[in-house]
Amino acid sequence: MHSIVSDNSHFKNIDKSTIEVFSEKDKFSLLFVQNETDEIALKQYKLENDYIQLYFSLHKKTKIAFNMEHCAINLSPEDSGLIYFKAASTDILCTLPPQGKLLVLLVSVPYFHSLFAHEGDYFFNFDTVKGGRPIIEEKVISPSLKIVLHQIIAKKLHGSLQDLYIKGKIYELLSLYFNISEETDSEHCPFMANEETIAQIKKAKDIIIENMAHPPSLEELSKMVGLNLKKLKMGFKEFYGAPVFTFLLNYKLDYSKKLLEENQLNVTEIGLQIGYSTSSHFIAAFKKKFGITPKQFTKQEIN
Repeated sequence: MHSIVSDNSHFKNIDKSTIEVFSEKDKFSLLFVQNETDEIALKQYKLENDYIQLYFSLHKKTKIAFNMEHCAINLSPEDSGLIYFKAASTDILCTLPPQGKLLVLLVSVPYFHSLFAHEGDYFFNFDTVKGGRPIIEEKVISPSLKIVLHQIIAKKLHGSLQDLYIKGKIYELLSLYFNISEETDSEHCPFMANEETIAQIKKAKDIIIENMAHPPSLEELSKMVGLNLKKLKMGFKEFYGAPVFTFLLNYKLDYSKKLLEENQLNVTEIGLQIGYSTSSHFIAAFKKKFGITPKQFTKQEIN
């Protein structure tokens, strides 16, 4: 992949030192990239050496590409992206919307391993990744992680206290991002990097969305994707930030808002489409999540 030549001349080069919030040699760097204009900004910076890269869009949808524009991820403020290329250098191409903000944490591989492993016994060893086969993982940002991201940008202290504060928040960010449920006894690096497992969990999400009105049970779902029940429950929560059916409930109610905005179906029809046998149950669930009834939401949209 890195052998392909791409013309990135329309991206403006930025010096890493001008966007660096905090850096500790051989450990990690924290970067903050923003677009303070009212137009889309194309920014580029070069990473020397390979890092585990964590990306967080803080405002509006942001596109981050690697060496070429088509090798990219699109992050909303609800999502994060973990990237790892085993390469001597990588061109990072950021497409920032007006007033867009992007926080980037770069962690050296040896330091990452030292944080999450004991005596070289890794749950996942990034040193084993072959060149040209990148790891690209996206997942939902948890509410607690959102708070830390906001604190990193918003909190201002004097002098060396600021560095101390940011360093502490970086450790907090890492612990929250890679946190695994207490159900597991593993003391190793809590990173679910098995490509097959990730594919199975994504398949589980697709299945429950496709069958949102009548979803399979967890036991049925685990058989459908070929993943044991415990791994499905733990992996899904880690990857999407919520248990399977909590995720599905939130998805269904968010989807119902889109249907209400389209104004093609009535409340009863929408409730049935997303799996509620009675409109009263749908109305109660909608109001619990959004604080208003479907009818009140529709009136707001019209006004």
